[in-house]
Amino acid sequence: MDLKHSASGAVESTETYIVTSKSTDMITPKDKEGKAAKATAANAPAEGYKVYARRWAVLILFVFYSSSNAMQWIQYTIINNIITRYYGISDKWVDWTSMIYMILYIPLIFPGSWFLDKVGLRITALVGIVGTCVGAWIKVFSVDPSLFYVGFIGQAIVALAQVCILSLPARLAAVWFGPDQVSSATSVGVFGNQLGVAVGFVLPPMLVPNSPDLETVGRDLQMMFYLVAGLTTILLVLMVIFFQDRPPTPPSAAQEEAQRLENSEAEQVSFMQSLKNLMTNRNFIFLLLSYGINVGVFYAISTLLNPVVLKYYPGHEVDAGRIGLSIVLAGMLGSVVSGIVLDKTHKFKETTLAVYALSMVGMWIFTFTLDTGHIAVVYLTASLLGFFMTGYLPVGFEFGAELTFPEPEGTSSGLLNASAQTFGICFTLFYSELFTTFGDIAANITMAVMLIVGTIITATTQSDLRRQNAQVTSPAAGVAANP
Repeated sequence: MDLKHSASGAVESTETYIVTSKSTDMITPKDKEGKAAKATAANAPAEGYKVYARRWAVLILFVFYSSSNAMQWIQYTIINNIITRYYGISDKWVDWTSMIYMILYIPLIFPGSWFLDKVGLRITALVGIVGTCVGAWIKVFSVDPSLFYVGFIGQAIVALAQVCILSLPARLAAVWFGPDQVSSATSVGVFGNQLGVAVGFVLPPMLVPNSPDLETVGRDLQMMFYLVAGLTTILLVLMVIFFQDRPPTPPSAAQEEAQRLENSEAEQVSFMQSLKNLMTNRNFIFLLLSYGINVGVFYAISTLLNPVVLKYYPGHEVDAGRIGLSIVLAGMLGSVVSGIVLDKTHKFKETTLAVYALSMVGMWIFTFTLDTGHIAVVYLTASLLGFFMTGYLPVGFEFGAELTFPEPEGTSSGLLNASAQTFGICFTLFYSELFTTFGDIAANITMAVMLIVGTIITATTQSDLRRQNAQVTSPAAGVAANP
């Protein structure tokens, strides 16, 4: 570890390392890897690569920024019965406050990914936090039974802002963190979205109880909206002051190579060419499908958790929120565990398949334990489902970055999110229709079958770990891979 002066003049600690290979890429033969590592290590810079202490501040700030947006996704649907009674609307309109997040993301993913590639992390993140803040303040003025449309406009603006959030974790981790921390950093970045969803599950039922007096409900809604708007305003100020674009020097051989390609006009790939490369990558297409199915099932269950729980446990609105919280908290733990496993083993295909298969098993268990009459059992099975299902999110991002290197991480993760939103819309509408017509068992079994399909697709995806291979033989860096 050494000391380095930051741009502000303060002394900052950095960690220096000389890289060594831990690649599990089965594409390059071992003897070639060994020769390449020896040949390139001789030209390695004596000081190695540096990672900067400020990376943790940037990551933590991103976590809270992402949370402030995600907490508003489920803000209405988790108190569905209260919102419908206060505004005098159908529950379908309340469902749309969740689905608007998915619908608006899909057409904006391509311009959003292009924008991230062109302007970088800082400007993209600032645009996102401004949109999140503005949308939250608009909802403050929607507290009247005749003004649901105002709240919906605010919700739509917050949904638009997520385009500047969901693609960032993998990009931020790659730009700021070394090879042995990049998967864990991605997990923490995704953790922010999950933290926000967790707060969105538990806070509205606590702040807006099911009071018979509509005036009381209105005051409670006003308090909730003011609280969220104030929080996003504070985060906006912190983001403007402290959120940085990239460190002074690249943290890894792969990132140095990516920056070299980015800065070289002769080798620079256009955004459209990058998209073409991704959409003709067979393994990435398989991942798009499997990732979309898994996350789409999670979106459907989260959106309709309130009516599903209340069917078996009437009057347990707060428990519905807490069960959602249990799903997400368990998923946050699953994300961190998965990130650590990936950083330690670099077995991306094996980890992805294991987590996916266990998500499918968790869905079957959840389906047939809702009607036990003991809500504690639902807490337990929902937590099991959440540990693997939402724990899969960073695993999918990292596997996608491996399969598509050197294409920008923001573009690959953006496409994964677009797939998730597309499946999320379809599954939410389908789940809602099945639940209304045939009941929760039929709806949940259908989702479980979809996860079986996703598991099969994951099993057929090949382990083409291109980023790991770049750590071994990067022509720009001249070094072997991990710290």
